[in-house]
Amino acid sequence: MAEATTFAFRAMDLAGAATAGEVEAESKAQVTEQLRQRGLIVLDVSEKSEPFQIENLWRQWKGVDMRELSVFSRQFATLVSSGMPMLRTLHSLEEQTQDEEIREATAGIRADVEAGSTLEQAMGRHPKVFDRLFRAMVRSGEESGRLEDSLDRIAFQVEKTDALRRQVKSALMYPALVFGFAVVVLVAIVVFVIPVFVTVFKEIGEENPGESTALPAPTQLCVGVSDALTSYWFVIIPSLVLLAVAFFRWKRTERGKETFDRFTLRIPFKIGDVIQKVALARWSRTFSGSVSSGVPMLQAIKLTGETAGNVVVERAMDDVYASVKRGGSLAGPIEQNPIFPPMVGHMVAVGEETGQLEHMMTKIADFYEAEVDAKVKALTALIEPLMIVFVGGMVGFIVIAMYLPLLSLYEKIG
Repeated sequence: MAEATTFAFRAMDLAGAATAGEVEAESKAQVTEQLRQRGLIVLDVSEKSEPFQIENLWRQWKGVDMRELSVFSRQFATLVSSGMPMLRTLHSLEEQTQDEEIREATAGIRADVEAGSTLEQAMGRHPKVFDRLFRAMVRSGEESGRLEDSLDRIAFQVEKTDALRRQVKSALMYPALVFGFAVVVLVAIVVFVIPVFVTVFKEIGEENPGESTALPAPTQLCVGVSDALTSYWFVIIPSLVLLAVAFFRWKRTERGKETFDRFTLRIPFKIGDVIQKVALARWSRTFSGSVSSGVPMLQAIKLTGETAGNVVVERAMDDVYASVKRGGSLAGPIEQNPIFPPMVGHMVAVGEETGQLEHMMTKIADFYEAEVDAKVKALTALIEPLMIVFVGGMVGFIVIAMYLPLLSLYEKIG
């Protein structure tokens, strides 16, 4: 799915009055369609180029806070089910929401709904906050007259997604902090401590001109790294930054994302297994939520693949989409694709045969969320001692490398 962009537009209404503004959409065609739905005649649409600001860069990198979106969704469902009018509900949400981006989107939705747009159309103008699955479930609720039920399912869906994400992040936080601290310590040793030893080695060589001053290989390695960091830091640091930027830009391309997602599934030490189970848990929970909300099956399959968070799963859902479109089954392509364990294919087949697909997908989601919990705990228990061994080994290697020349000199003196 294309990334949402801010477009500036000029248009006029049926009375000939000129108007201008900004709207978020995935393409110029989508902007034109949105404006036509509002009864406007489009004159010009252009992509807005915002001035560089740290705040804008941070908001773009951070994205929408899933926890705030979860709270927003639950409050929305509660207010609508209580019978509160839509405009008053949106005004109340706008005042209560803490996240600035969600609050701005809510204000825009309230203005559009007041102008005559449907809730789904108004949300479509803020795709950075409300993804296609969110909007499809809202549209299904509006068309069926059961908006409160759809919003309740959306709230449950977002809460589960947020809980799964926070579970994985919290489990990996400690190893990440340990690794970051280790890198800082190692760089400090290489930059500040090793040059002191190099000075000592030079003084010893000057005081003992007749002795061999060749340094051992480990010492030469450490000294070489230290000289490179201290002498060429103005080249190394920008190069690392550019490399990181290039990697993330490549990862955002279609080919880069597919290559990276396939690579992550093959990472050893059970990391790839955890990533696969996270993708399956999100996929099954999303599928269950979209089907239970009344989203048409073909659209639910397409949206589930696009929001699964893994290109491998998305490609698999393309095969499922093609099978269902030509009158085939859901279970057939799922059973043939290696990304799905055999249990998933069997449960989907049973759900199709018994008419309880939603129930089976919920069971699959519950199972894999529990599996992720157990696997993440086991992975954390495995990573912690490995990190300790890594840090201790690196520090020990540097210490031994620095003291080898001194020990050699003491032996000669003795």
